[in-house]
Amino acid sequence: MAKNTFDLGGKVALVTGCKRGIGKAIAEGLAAAGADIIGVSASLELQGSDVARAVEANGRHFYAYQADFGNRESLYAFIDEVRTNHPRIDILFNNAGTILRKPAAEHPDDYWDRVIEINQNAPFILTREIGKGMVAQGSGKIIFTASLLTFQGGINVPGYAASKGAIGQLTKAFANEWASKGVNVNAIAPGYIATDNTEALRNDADRSRAILERIPAGRWGEPDDFKGPAVFLASEAANYVHGTVLTVDGGWMGR
Repeated sequence: MAKNTFDLGGKVALVTGCKRGIGKAIAEGLAAAGADIIGVSASLELQGSDVARAVEANGRHFYAYQADFGNRESLYAFIDEVRTNHPRIDILFNNAGTILRKPAAEHPDDYWDRVIEINQNAPFILTREIGKGMVAQGSGKIIFTASLLTFQGGINVPGYAASKGAIGQLTKAFANEWASKGVNVNAIAPGYIATDNTEALRNDADRSRAILERIPAGRWGEPDDFKGPAVFLASEAANYVHGTVLTVDGGWMGR
C-alpha cells in the first residue's frame, strides 16, 4: 500500500494567530491530517476556545498559549515556555499578523512600528529560535503567511505592504540556508479572504465590487480554502518545495 505523504500523524505543529480566521482553519486542517497543535494568539482563551474544540474534535491535542507579538518581552517569554514544554516541534506556521490603515502621508510612526514588529520582526525571531531546533533534529516545516501585498503595494497600508514584502524575502533567505539541513521554508499568500482584516474592504461597496470583478473565481476566499495548502506544505508531499510563495487567491495574481 502506498504511503500517504500528506499524513501528519505524530507531528507537533505550532500555529500563531490561530484564534480565528485563516489561522484557526489552518490549525483545524493540520489536526485533521493528524498533528497535535500548539496554538498562540494575543487573546486566545487558555481553555475552551473554538479552535481547541475543533482540534480536539479531530482526536488531537491542543495546547493553548497567550502572547503579544507586538511586545518583544512577551514574545521571548512565550518562546522560552513553549520550548520547555514542547522540546520537539515539527511544524511552525507563522500566521499571526495585524493591519493598520491610513494614507501614506498620514501614516504615523506608531502604526508603522506595531505592524513591523508583529508582522516582520516577530516571525523572524520565532523562526530563528524554533527553526534552530529543527536544524538540529534534521527535519521541519516552516510556513509563513504572506499576502498579495508581498507582490503588490496596496492602498493606505504602507506598513503592512512593507512587512509582507519582507516575509517573501525571509522565506527565501531561510530556505536558502536550511534546505540542505532537512528544513523546508515556504509561504502561503492569501488573496482577498472574508476575515476580520478585510471587513473594511467588504463593507465598502465600491472597493468590494472592484475586487470581486478582478478575481477569476468570482468570490471572496474563505478560511477553509487554506486547509489543503497548509497540509501540503507541512507534509512530506512538499519535501522538495523550498522558498516558494504559494498564492491562494482565486486566480488574482494570474490576472
